[in-house]
Parts: sequence; structure tokens; C-alpha cells
Amino acid sequence: MAADRTANVTWQGSLMDGSGVITSVTSGAISNLDVSWPARTAEHGGKTSPEELIAAAHAACFSMGLSHGLSGAGTPPQKLEVSATCTFDPPKISKMAITVTGQVDGIDQAAFEEAAQAAAEGCPVSGALKGNVEISVSATLE
Repeated sequence: MAADRTANVTWQGSLMDGSGVITSVTSGAISNLDVSWPARTAEHGGKTSPEELIAAAHAACFSMGLSHGLSGAGTPPQKLEVSATCTFDPPKISKMAITVTGQVDGIDQAAFEEAAQAAAEGCPVSGALKGNVEISVSATLE
């Protein structure tokens, strides 16, 4: 079952001096998010960047994948806290570092790390980045 999602952006001006606005997304969950070149390469100034949005997408996707994998193994998580850090090294995104801390009964640290690696391999966002971006995963069981 395919699902399309759309984001709309309006950009005004040059790359260095201009700015843009993410005006809407399919779900309506976000709108009127300012974006700019300085938000990508220097101080964000309260504006977002494509890298920040990719990091958010990766953290959300990874958390779903890890939850699904753990649940399928009979050890559903009580809680997963996932952070993704996307590194922009112009002119490309070079790295994505995922850090996850989890509360999961019935498994040990080694099993949690294995599940986290499997989630990173199976995550659709990881798949989109694979081969282009170095992806690392650090997993800690509480």
C-alpha cells in the first residue's frame, strides 16, 4: 500500500540572502516553518533546515522500526527515547548518528543493541540514506 506525502515550500531571494517557508504538509501537522541557508550552516536563529527535518524523520522512523522489532520478538518496549543527529558538510549530508535509550523488560544490553542495529537496517529512512550517508547507532538499555 503506497502512501504519498507532500510538503510545500515557498522560497524568495538568493541562496545566501534569501529565505523560505515550509507552508504546508499533507497532514497539516506543521506549517509556516522558516528555513534558510544560515540555519543549515551556522546559527539556526529559530529557523529549521532540511537536515533537521531529515533527522526528525529518521528518529521517528527508527523508533517505529525498533518498537516493531522488539514487539515481534515478544519484548515490547515500555519506552524508547531516540535522537538523530544529521551532519551537513557542504555540499552534502555526510553522517547520521542515532542514539537510543530504551526501557524493555526481558532482554539484556546485547539483545537491545542487536535489535537497534536491525531497526537501523530495516528503517525506510535508513534505506533512503544508505550508500550516501554514514549511519551509526548507539543503543543503551536502562
